Amino acid sequence: MDTEERITSAQATEEEELREKTLRPQRLSDFLGQQKVKENLGIFIEAAKMRGEPLDHVLFYGPPGLGKTTLAGIIANELGVDIKVTSGPAIGRAGDLAAVLTNLNDNDVLFIDEIHRLNRAVEEVLYSAMEDYALDIIIGKGPSARSIRLDIAKFTLIGATTRAGSLSAPLRDRFGVLAKFEMYRPDELARIIRRSAGVMGLEADDDAILEMAKRSRGTPRIANRMLKRVRDFSMVKGDGRISRKITEESLAALGVDELGLERLDREILSTIIEKFGGGPVGIDTIAASIGEDRVTIEDAYEPYLIQQGLLYRTQKGRMATIRAYEHMGIPYPEENVRRIDHDEADEG
Repeated sequence: MDTEERITSAQATEEEELREKTLRPQRLSDFLGQQKVKENLGIFIEAAKMRGEPLDHVLFYGPPGLGKTTLAGIIANELGVDIKVTSGPAIGRAGDLAAVLTNLNDNDVLFIDEIHRLNRAVEEVLYSAMEDYALDIIIGKGPSARSIRLDIAKFTLIGATTRAGSLSAPLRDRFGVLAKFEMYRPDELARIIRRSAGVMGLEADDDAILEMAKRSRGTPRIANRMLKRVRDFSMVKGDGRISRKITEESLAALGVDELGLERLDREILSTIIEKFGGGPVGIDTIAASIGEDRVTIEDAYEPYLIQQGLLYRTQKGRMATIRAYEHMGIPYPEENVRRIDHDEADEG
C-alpha cells in the first residue's frame, strides 16, 4: 500500500501541500500547540529584531506533519523578511546551494526540509555559510586550482528533520536554537480542527471535532485530512453539517477505528497475535506475512503502534501487548505473561 494513500499518513501529498497553505496560520499568535517551542521562539525573534540582526540558525526535529514548515513560514513573517523553501534531496550539488545562498537578502530565512538528506559535499559548503556568511569556492582543477571566498547576506537557516540522529555532529552543532516537536494532545487537535473548519466555512459539532481529534494520531496534518474527508461524507450523505454520527460513519467507512488505527495497523497486530502467538516475531517475517515492505512497516506503522502501547520490541522480535489483545477483542493467553517476564529479564 502506498503510504500517501492512507488517511493516517503523516506525509503530505503534493496536492495537500498546495491546499495546506490556505489553512496555515501566518502569525505566532495563531499557531496552536507546541507551546514551549512557540514561547521560546517568540523571545528569540523579538530579541533579534531589537538587535537588528538575523535570528540564530534554527533546527526543528520531530515526526512529520506537526507544523515544522508552517512555523518556519511564521518566523519569516514575524521577522518581516522573505523565505526561500527547499529540501535536502533537491540540493544535489554544492553549486545548487551556492545559487540559493547568493540570492538571499540580509536577514532572509532559508528553510531546508529533510536537512538530514543533504549530501556531504553540500553540507561542507553550508558550514562556512552558517558560521561566517561566506562561500568557499574552488576555481580550476589540479595544481592550478585555487579557493576564493565570496561573502553572502547574513541569513537565518531553518532546518527540519524527522531524523535528528541522522544529522552529522558538525552540522547539528552549528544551530543556535534546537526545537523538538511533540505529538499533539486531542484538545489541541480539536482547536486546530475548529480553526480549519472555520477557514473552510464548515459547520461542525464539538463532539464531532473531538472524535476526529482522538483518531488523528496526534498529528495536525492527519486531523485536517480527516476533516476534509468527513466533510465529503456530510455533503453527500447528510445536510452538510458535520455531526458526531456522520463523523463516526465516515471514519468507519475509511477504516479508521477509535484509536486511529487503519486496516494495515490492525493486520500487523492480528498477524502477530493469530499467526505467531503474540510474538516474538521478526520484522522481516511480519513483512512477508502481510505483503508489505519492511521499511514501510518500521517507518509508517510501527512507531504509532509502539506509542499507543500496542506493540513492543524485544531482542527476539516484536510482541503484541495486553492492550493489543484487548483492542483486537482477543483473549490474552496466560503463558504470554510468563514469556514477557522472561524476555524482559533477557534484555536486562
